[in-house]
Amino acid sequence: MFKYILKRLGIAVVTIWLIATLTFFLMNMVPGGPFLSEKAVSPAAMAALEAKYGLDKPLLQQYVTYIGDALHGDFGDSLKQRGRTVTSIIATKFPVSARIGGLAVLAAFCIGVPLGCISAMNRGKLGDSIIIVIATCGIAVPSFVICTVLMYTFGVRLGWLPTLGLGSWKHYIMPVTALAFYPTAYITRLMRSSMLDVLGQDYMRTARAKGVSQFASLFKHALRNAILPVVTYLGPLLAYTVTGSFIVEKIFTIPGLGGEFIGSITNRDYTVIMGTTIFLATLMILMNVVVDIVYKLVDPRIKLK
Repeated sequence: MFKYILKRLGIAVVTIWLIATLTFFLMNMVPGGPFLSEKAVSPAAMAALEAKYGLDKPLLQQYVTYIGDALHGDFGDSLKQRGRTVTSIIATKFPVSARIGGLAVLAAFCIGVPLGCISAMNRGKLGDSIIIVIATCGIAVPSFVICTVLMYTFGVRLGWLPTLGLGSWKHYIMPVTALAFYPTAYITRLMRSSMLDVLGQDYMRTARAKGVSQFASLFKHALRNAILPVVTYLGPLLAYTVTGSFIVEKIFTIPGLGGEFIGSITNRDYTVIMGTTIFLATLMILMNVVVDIVYKLVDPRIKLK
């Protein structure tokens, strides 16, 4: 297992390098520049700005310098937020998004898995139909609609919950609910499908024939096998969710990393775009490595090669 972990980490490092390289060169292929939106910038001032941020050097030299600095955790200075580094922006914004995203993933897992099991155990009955309808709506309805409905109902009409910022624990309820709605629905459907497949296996019929209770057969035999697809989905879901959702953060005025990333795109803040892209990619790759290792812990029969 140790050799497998080293191999996966090596592949992860190469993948991160490829993503960083592609991101760097694609950003430099985009027409225009980061300072074109500045008003009345003279050629001398433009040259001074390019020299300050190292944009006047050959592209290959810029690439080598950027990769070398990135290896030390330095993604450069923001081109639009003067006096701030990309690393400091990520360090400031990421914890905000991580709290909301982490709570959303936890809620989605704790609600989606039981709902999927209940739906599978009651296949074809009324409870199954209700859960399927709710899960389908959760996948089909866009997140901005969920945000709007929650804000109007609980924030405006009833006045139970605050609608802006993150001042208290009540501020987290609506953003977390909106962010968790889609993954909860997806996990429910995924868990239901996987559980139905497991319940039809021979070893489940054997367990029931031996007199094993339904509760014991569900949690001792079926759940550990049926939950593997959910574990696969949780890896990229966690990496994507904790880095922030632009729509949710924008509607509820949350100063997270998702809004910062979209703002950097509209402002052509290339260093912030590259830094956040590499950061997100690194999280996703590391989560996939963790998921592969968790596979072995969940089901010891899996062979890691």
